Amino acid sequence: MKTIPHWIGGRPVAEAGAGVSPVFDPATGEQSGEVLLAGPGEVDAAVRGAAAAFERWSQAPLSRRTAVLFAFRQLVHEHTDELAALVSAEHGKVLADARAEVQRGLEVVEFACGIPHLLKGDYSDSAATDVDAYSFREPLGVVAGITPFNFPVMVPMWMHPLAIACGNAFILKPSERAPSASLRIAELWAEAGLPEGVFTVVNGDRTAVDALLDHPGVAAVSFVGSTPIARHVHRRASAAGKRVQALGGAKNHAVVLPDADLDGAADHLLAAAFGSAGERCMAISAAVAVGGIADELAQTLRDRARRVVVGPGNDPASEMGPVITAAARDRIVDLVTTAEHEGGELVVDGRGLRVPGYENGFFVGPSVIDRVRPDMTVYREEVFGPVLATLRAADADEAIALINANPYGNGAAIFTSSGAAARQFQRGVSVGMIGINVPVPVPTAYYSFGGWKDSLFGETHVHGPEGVAFYTRGKVVTARWPRAQATFSFPTSR
Repeated sequence: MKTIPHWIGGRPVAEAGAGVSPVFDPATGEQSGEVLLAGPGEVDAAVRGAAAAFERWSQAPLSRRTAVLFAFRQLVHEHTDELAALVSAEHGKVLADARAEVQRGLEVVEFACGIPHLLKGDYSDSAATDVDAYSFREPLGVVAGITPFNFPVMVPMWMHPLAIACGNAFILKPSERAPSASLRIAELWAEAGLPEGVFTVVNGDRTAVDALLDHPGVAAVSFVGSTPIARHVHRRASAAGKRVQALGGAKNHAVVLPDADLDGAADHLLAAAFGSAGERCMAISAAVAVGGIADELAQTLRDRARRVVVGPGNDPASEMGPVITAAARDRIVDLVTTAEHEGGELVVDGRGLRVPGYENGFFVGPSVIDRVRPDMTVYREEVFGPVLATLRAADADEAIALINANPYGNGAAIFTSSGAAARQFQRGVSVGMIGINVPVPVPTAYYSFGGWKDSLFGETHVHGPEGVAFYTRGKVVTARWPRAQATFSFPTSR
C-alpha cells in the first residue's frame, strides 16, 4: 500500500502527529493506501514555512507570478489523464467525469493568469488641489483551504490559483478520503517554478482543521463541505479573527413545467442526479413536476434510470461509479428505506445493487422516489448519493414557494420553453445559482460560485471576482507633493 505524506517547504514530509487514516478504492472496497494525519506540530511548521515564503512571494512582480501560473496551467493540462486517474481511484467517479473536473479547475487557473488586470486599482487625478487619490489591493498572508472528497482537484483549484496569483501563501487541507491528487498538484506547482512554501499540503482530520482555524498565522480560511462543518468552520475561524468563506450543503431543485421538452428534461435530470453517484453539491436531488405532467415524468424517469450503467470508474462503459465509503452507501440505503416507510413511491430501487467482479465495492444503484413530501426525511436531509426525489406542485408559484421554504439555497433549475416563466423563476427563487434548461448551473470561472441561506457562511463566494476580493484587501492612498502651505482647516476639494 502507498503512503501519502504532506507537502511542506517544497518537499514530501512523512510525519503523522495525529496518526494515519486508511484510503480505499471504492470500486473494490479494498484499502489502497494510508494517509499521514497532521497534528498541531505539523500544522504549525506548515504555517511558519508558508509565512516565510509569503514575505518573498508577496513582493514578486506580477509578471513573475503570471509566468508561474501559465507554466502550472500547461502542466495540469498535460497531466489531465493522470490526475483524473488519481481522482477516480480514490473517489470512484468515472474517468470522463474526473477529466471534466480537472478541466473545470483549469478554467480557474486560466482566469488567475489574468491577475495583472484583476488587481489593477483606481486612480483619481487632482482629487483636490495638487492631491491625487489611488487605490490598490494587497495579499492577506497565509491562507488556508479545507476541501471535500468529492472534487479532489476542482474545488481546491477554486481557491489556490487565485490566492497564489494575488500574492498569498496557500495551505491546502484536502479530504483524507481522497488525498493523492493534492500531492501531485503540489509537485506540478514546484515544477512550474513556484517558490518553496508558497503551496503547502497538510493532510489530516478534525485535529488539523481546528489547528488551522486557531493558528494566529493563518489570515483567512476557505471551506467547502457539509453545512454542520461549514457552520463550525465559520464560527471558530471568525472567533479567531480570520476572514472566512464557508460553503455548506445543498438541496437543489429542478422544476419541470408542462411546456418543457419532457424527454430532454428527464435526460438532464437523471444526469444531474446520478452523475458522480450524486456526490456533488450541485446535484439535482429534488425534481418538482408542475401541473398534470407528474405521472408522465415519473414514468419517463423510471424507464431511463433503469438503463444507467453502474460500474467501476475506470471502465469506459460505466456511466456511474460507486460512492466514497461503505458508510456512505449504507446511509443512502437507509434514506431510501425510510422514504419508502414514510409513504414515498419507490419507482426505481437502487438498493442491493451488485456489480459483477466488484461485489465488495461501495455501490448503490440509481433510485427514483415519487410522491415525496417536504416533511419526509429524504427531502429534509442532504442525501449526497444517487437518489432523485420527485415532488408535485399545482403551479409555478407553488414550486417557487417550495424551494424558498427549504433551508438550503445553493442552486435551482427550471425546464420550460417560456421566457416569462423563466424570468419569474430566476427573480423569485432564493438561491445563489440558477439554471434555465441547465440542470447543474455551476458558473464559469469568471463568475463566482456560491449559494444562499444554509449553503453559505460568510460574505463572499469562491473564484471569480469575489475570489480576488476575498484573498486581498484594499489600500487607498491620498498623495500631495505640496507647493501650498499646511493649514489647520479640514482639507476640502477646493
